Amino acid sequence: MELTELLKEIKTQLRLSMNGVVSQSMRESGFDYKLNFGVELPRVKAIAAKYEKNHDLAQALWKENIRECKILAGLLQPIDTFYPEIADIWVESITNIEIAELTCMNLFQHLPYAPAKSFHWIADEQEYVQTCGFLTIARLLMKKGEMPERAFGELMDQAFCAIHAESYHVRQAAMLAVRKYMQYSPDNAFQVCRLAEPWAQTTDEAERQLYNLVKEEADNDSI
Repeated sequence: MELTELLKEIKTQLRLSMNGVVSQSMRESGFDYKLNFGVELPRVKAIAAKYEKNHDLAQALWKENIRECKILAGLLQPIDTFYPEIADIWVESITNIEIAELTCMNLFQHLPYAPAKSFHWIADEQEYVQTCGFLTIARLLMKKGEMPERAFGELMDQAFCAIHAESYHVRQAAMLAVRKYMQYSPDNAFQVCRLAEPWAQTTDEAERQLYNLVKEEADNDSI
């Protein structure tokens, strides 16, 4: 089937699965899609399951400013043809937290170069580039929590700085990465506790929030 026909077929399925209530609710919550069919995620995944992974199709879907097309793009993009420069293009075009979270889960965390690329992203000043960096690292830490000392130092430096970011999503993603690092092992938790200890008496709200998170994880680990 030609690419244009595939796109047309997928959009027809999305329209038939449209949920106006969900779509309206998301618009009211500030999600800035050109078009949002409000299709629930299990249905989007069911549509994706009908197709083989296809680079050209995924790239075409991503270019559509349609919520469900972007989600499908992450599900249908083959890993072996998703080169680092394409990853940068995608991440720089992300404009909301839903697509950031889903693309990190469905695609970014599986990339062979994800560890290096995610560290590159967390050093970026763009809101969703940085958010995707921390979200991807959090996903990777759920699978493997060991990290060279230099990488650990860089992650904590960036995360401890990111909690002062204006963006709520950057702050939350940074704290998620810290949490996932701590949850992997008691040694990891101890390392982070030592770094956060100077903030025990801080009056800064963001620093207090991170300190409380670290203390909570440390307490859970000792139970």
